[in-house]
Amino acid sequence: MREKQKYIFVTGGVLSGVGKGVTAASIGAVLQAKGAKVSIQKCDPYLNVDAGLLNPREHGECFVTKDGAETDLDLGHYERFLDIELTQKSATLAGRLLFDLIADERAGKFGGKTVQLIPHLTQSIQQTILQAADGSDFHIVEIGGTVGDYEGLSFVEAIREFSQKVGRSNCLFIHVVYVPFICTSKEFKTKPAQNALNDLRGFGIVPDAVVVRTDYPAPDSVADKISLFGGVAKENIIMMPNADTVFRVPLILAKSGFSKLLSDFSGLHKKPNLAAWEKIINQQMSKPEKTVTVGLVAKYIDNEDTYISVIEALKAAAWHEKVGLKVKWVNAETATKKDFKKVDAILVPGGFGARGVEGKIAAARYALDNNVPYLGLCLGLQVAVIAATRKAGQDDANSTEFAPKCSCDVVYIMDGQAGKESTGGTLRLGDYPARLVKGSLVEKVYGTTKVTERHRHRYEVNQQFLYEISKGGLVVSGTSPDGSLVEFIEAPQNDYFIATQAHPEFRSRPIRPSPLFVGLIRASLKNK
Repeated sequence: MREKQKYIFVTGGVLSGVGKGVTAASIGAVLQAKGAKVSIQKCDPYLNVDAGLLNPREHGECFVTKDGAETDLDLGHYERFLDIELTQKSATLAGRLLFDLIADERAGKFGGKTVQLIPHLTQSIQQTILQAADGSDFHIVEIGGTVGDYEGLSFVEAIREFSQKVGRSNCLFIHVVYVPFICTSKEFKTKPAQNALNDLRGFGIVPDAVVVRTDYPAPDSVADKISLFGGVAKENIIMMPNADTVFRVPLILAKSGFSKLLSDFSGLHKKPNLAAWEKIINQQMSKPEKTVTVGLVAKYIDNEDTYISVIEALKAAAWHEKVGLKVKWVNAETATKKDFKKVDAILVPGGFGARGVEGKIAAARYALDNNVPYLGLCLGLQVAVIAATRKAGQDDANSTEFAPKCSCDVVYIMDGQAGKESTGGTLRLGDYPARLVKGSLVEKVYGTTKVTERHRHRYEVNQQFLYEISKGGLVVSGTSPDGSLVEFIEAPQNDYFIATQAHPEFRSRPIRPSPLFVGLIRASLKNK
């Protein structure tokens, strides 16, 4: 631990999904703009070991780090805002800590002592914070859930104890609350926020600042009331109504009274250089002459967070090309040619399970036959090779994931993966390199023959069927370095038809979009 290392803890009250992750990432962005080295961490009180088996409809996207950790989607916010690559140290779930504690107890490492939440679990939490903070000037920790949740009490107690160990002056506590607007009486109600602050104080933590989330701009009286009843100085009450873009939040924080608090806490009094954020916002708020419509063929269409990295990667690519973007959600279970005819490009994201897969195969086939720009991600590659093989006359072509006994298993399970289909942490995860075919479209898009992208899958293209796949119009344009695994495919006769076994959306940044997404947007402009 560095001598002057400081810690910022972000907690939430009233309800979940209030914006703690964006707040934490934005604080980090402001500190970076002041010249500081920042690290960040998400502590989730769920009893899951990792986020790999969480239902995406309920929890949103499962984000994957470079070292293969399956994490909460907030780590995606962190990486996009801070332009850093995180590791499994930045994702802490209660289930993993309890799992390790029980394993240590069974191994006799406690010497017969009674193992308890306090001090053993709280000490484990504190240890993960120290490990994740190593090498940075400021470490930001977001505590998941809502203060007062039973499962989160150990984490709140852990950070309270932690502030005593490292010194209260080295810790900054930020509490994010929600103030609802009651339409019938046309007034904002601060009572839920007051109660949330009371809960936090009851656990021994008095926040240094409060971020007040509202759906609409609120009057000063709301800040006055929260300051009075919450015991927080008025200048440290940050009003945060819904913004036109989350990338405006760092600018809002830098211009608020919080700026002085952060400067005093950090000792960095220089004005933050937020030119990059202003550029992003100017790009996003500009009125482009042309707009493209990308059809996202998906099965979780009732929760956009399930594909948040894909959406953000598309947005970043559109900003880069100075064009407008409209994402049309296409239900994979009911998709028809009429849906595909309404878009300028088709994107099939990753996914698991047979539900909606025939609609995704149909989408790939339509793009292949009609020269519609296509980008396939993970499952998007697999359905493309199935579509091509069927086009070549193999009507029974399929994946063993969806048809275990099919005779033409053009996509099959990786060696050593059989029997692990429903288990966590057993997929091919994290960064893997690929070698691209020289002269291929994908090589031109990347501008190199060597790339690294993140993965999350357990099924691969069966290279016994490469002849049939090529007969259907696709060629392999990228493989693993040893040639044993198919990483990229493309359609030479099409203007832009590329699919990858990877998830390039995880490495896309607002100021540095993924080349594959940029290529899709450019191709979408062809007939504009």
